[in-house]
Amino acid sequence: MKGVRLLVVEDEVKLAALLRRGLTEETHAVDVAVTGEDALARAHATDYDAIVLDVMLPGIDGLEVCRRLRTAGVWSPVLMLTARDRLADRIGGLDAGADDYLTKPFAFAELLARLRALARRAAPERPAIIAVGDLVLDPATHGVRRGAAEIDLSPKEFAMLETFMRRPNRVLSRFDLLEHAWDYDYDNRSNVVDVYVRYLREKIDRPFGRASLETVRGAGYRLRADT
Repeated sequence: MKGVRLLVVEDEVKLAALLRRGLTEETHAVDVAVTGEDALARAHATDYDAIVLDVMLPGIDGLEVCRRLRTAGVWSPVLMLTARDRLADRIGGLDAGADDYLTKPFAFAELLARLRALARRAAPERPAIIAVGDLVLDPATHGVRRGAAEIDLSPKEFAMLETFMRRPNRVLSRFDLLEHAWDYDYDNRSNVVDVYVRYLREKIDRPFGRASLETVRGAGYRLRADT
């Protein structure tokens, strides 16, 4: 699971910063909320691929946040974080609508593994290996290849390519691409999407005599599956 959009809801500032940095290094776009109210507002405004939700929050706690999200029809996978390890607490989190439960302290590698599992279960279009024609992307290893040729991508190039490869033949607007590959710190008035599309073409298409990454005038970009 690389290059997806995540919401981390954690009021411990140091832990929230560590999670954001670690997940960003894994090529994810990460937003952070420190209260239950902020989490609800963000989750209603943005279609997150997964939510990492602490139970103990100021104001509305994580259990109530999860209940309200499910009641409102927000079905982003939720990984609940808590310092409580009692069976009753774990059952309470799952009954509130959480998809998985991780007890503090935890290993970051386990958090990543659980998020990958949630993404696969929540979306049938998220296989372990993604292939569009002879272009293959492996989210677990950050590997990309065209046929037998390995392609070296930067983390942001990887995130954008995965966004395209999970939606082959679909026209994605610049806003769509910003939503999935960047967090709220980006300047959405810039030409960053066009720049990274150009970078991708130089790596996945031109060396192979392909033109799979198309510009759709006035609409955005599309990765063709038949090229």
